Amino acid sequence: MKRLLKWLAGLSVAAGVLAAVVWTLNIQDEVDVNAPVAAAAPSEQQIARGAYLARAGNCAGCHTAPGGADYAGGKGIPTPFGTVFTSNLTPDDKTGIGSWSPAHFWRAMHNGRSKDGRLLYPAFPYTNYTQVTREDSDALFAYLGSLPPVVQPNQPHGLQFPFQSQAALAVWRALYFRPGVFEADTRQSMEWNRGAYLVQGLGHCSACHSARNALGATTQGLNLAGGLIPMQNWYAPSLSSPQEAGVAGWREADIVSLLQHGVSPQASVAGPMAEVVLRSTQHLSASDLGAMAKYLQQLPGTPVATAPQPAAAKVTPGTAAKGAKLYEQHCAQCHGASGEGVPKAYPALAGNRAVTMTQTVNLVQIVLAGGYAPATEGNPRPFGMPPFVLVMNDEDIATVLTHIRNAWGNQASEVTPIEVNRIRANSAR
Repeated sequence: MKRLLKWLAGLSVAAGVLAAVVWTLNIQDEVDVNAPVAAAAPSEQQIARGAYLARAGNCAGCHTAPGGADYAGGKGIPTPFGTVFTSNLTPDDKTGIGSWSPAHFWRAMHNGRSKDGRLLYPAFPYTNYTQVTREDSDALFAYLGSLPPVVQPNQPHGLQFPFQSQAALAVWRALYFRPGVFEADTRQSMEWNRGAYLVQGLGHCSACHSARNALGATTQGLNLAGGLIPMQNWYAPSLSSPQEAGVAGWREADIVSLLQHGVSPQASVAGPMAEVVLRSTQHLSASDLGAMAKYLQQLPGTPVATAPQPAAAKVTPGTAAKGAKLYEQHCAQCHGASGEGVPKAYPALAGNRAVTMTQTVNLVQIVLAGGYAPATEGNPRPFGMPPFVLVMNDEDIATVLTHIRNAWGNQASEVTPIEVNRIRANSAR
């Protein structure tokens, strides 16, 4: 009995220590929302800057439900743990942020806490936004405060047990979140630092372009090494790998073109990145796009000369002939008999690293659902690819993609019908 009591006492002490550690980590660098601040009406310049920053962060992309009022929230964000519904950011006093102060908003951005101190779920990417400066946070708040107020109560999240609890979220934050404003690298230029600030902070590029663990945390911080986007069935390629989406060897103007127009001589955007260009990056200034390009050019990566080459698929002559026939029937009219493509219209498939990279999910998605670049000022009438979801079965799609990945000098692993079926099933949910 005494031994049991000692064991229970030790367990209680350990639990208390753990709780204290979690609590301490969750109040690190906490914003004092009650500190007196001189009140001043936002200037037109500050509001305009906030509008620009909201586009840089693509805030409307999440905080506007389909068919709903701008920034009024209510959009469901599916996660592996359930659905998170975005909040109303309009200045309504009851259902929006009309009763918030700039300090409350800064705490949400910097610490991931709501006005009442409640911990926010990282579907709101405060793990990136914590790097945003107080000046930019105040400008964003000024812009949101200038919007028409919309009465729309926030919808409760639909999260599974135990992920719906504040206690579980506090533990997650203790493990994976540390607040901290962006610190410039004195070894780099002002332009590079501006690019780093936009990419790492408001742009929250690592939210998609980094792998995540079983608890939804990015496994390697902000390294942009690529990762599957949870629940969307798209792969955000590595921005540092020469075999995926690294741009170290690109001209700066071509990187800017891709971010601004959705197309460049080397590539075009599709899927989730098309929405980013449509709603966000096409609206950024030339100087900010150039800064982002400069930063992306200098990401550490594997030199092209030493990058491992993918193994070619081993396919039977019959399968190879079937793949070539399917390509001739469905693809050659646009992409060319030898995968050469049509400049400014249809991308070349020969020598295209988006075709040969290890992850094949994007290829399957584009064949199933079609591929569309965004309409931008520099590319107002983009060419698109129709969906083949009702035209080809899983085996046909796997066969033609394996052919494309190994024709005209391409070399990559095969795509299997099981892979196609899994993506088709997941996309139909």
